[in-house]
Amino acid sequence: MRDRLPARVPVEHWLAEGRFVDAAGTPLAPGAPYTPATFVWFHKDLRPEPAFPGEVPVLYRDERIVVVDKPHFLATTPGGMHVRATVLIMVRTALGLPELAPAHRLDRLTAGVLLFTTTRQWRATYQRVFQERAASKTYEALAPALPGPWPRTVRNHLVKPRGSLQAIEAPDAAPNAETQITLVESRGDLARYRLEPVTGRTHQLRVHLAGLGAPILGDPLYPAVSDAPEDPASPLRLVARTLAFTDPVDGVPRSFASRIALDWP
Repeated sequence: MRDRLPARVPVEHWLAEGRFVDAAGTPLAPGAPYTPATFVWFHKDLRPEPAFPGEVPVLYRDERIVVVDKPHFLATTPGGMHVRATVLIMVRTALGLPELAPAHRLDRLTAGVLLFTTTRQWRATYQRVFQERAASKTYEALAPALPGPWPRTVRNHLVKPRGSLQAIEAPDAAPNAETQITLVESRGDLARYRLEPVTGRTHQLRVHLAGLGAPILGDPLYPAVSDAPEDPASPLRLVARTLAFTDPVDGVPRSFASRIALDWP
């Protein structure tokens, strides 16, 4: 173990603290003998990160699922510089549910309805609802007003190259992304759109609206990547408004709606 870890890792100190554990979570003693084909886990120090200024509203909770209204600027799960300030960790801590896990995900900049399972027992059951596209989802977005006709359907092939911040269209490939877009309301040069994704590609809704010439307000990636600092007062105007599905366990119709407002500038 000492040979495989970088020199900056204080192995002796972490062994003494019990940070190295086996598959059962049992700390390894400093003098423990080497065992072939054994996985060993260890816990690194977390980087400092700013606390999220608020809470995650819970829309619904029972013994199997928790549905929350995810705020803008909050990642669904830990990753990169966001660990503690994520929906998963905040809700796990607030509700005392250590096995809480997401059944699907929302981008960090997107707000709205997000469903979690309470324990490992229910995880795969509810994840299949989304994997099999058995859930009905609608989003709302504010973007520049476009002429009709409405509704219109956007179909294309989207890919997100490794290392790229943006997803891009592959024009010669078979469609793998589809969204129905409906104009709901116009105010001057801006409009509110209802977006109904048939598929769930990375940044799909943002790319599809930008491709029509109506990038979502507050979008730092489309049509061009911005290096301006994030402004909490000017979030991405995209909300996962509704989520509906038939419960795979008891067959009861489920329907949830976000209460987050889309503020017109």
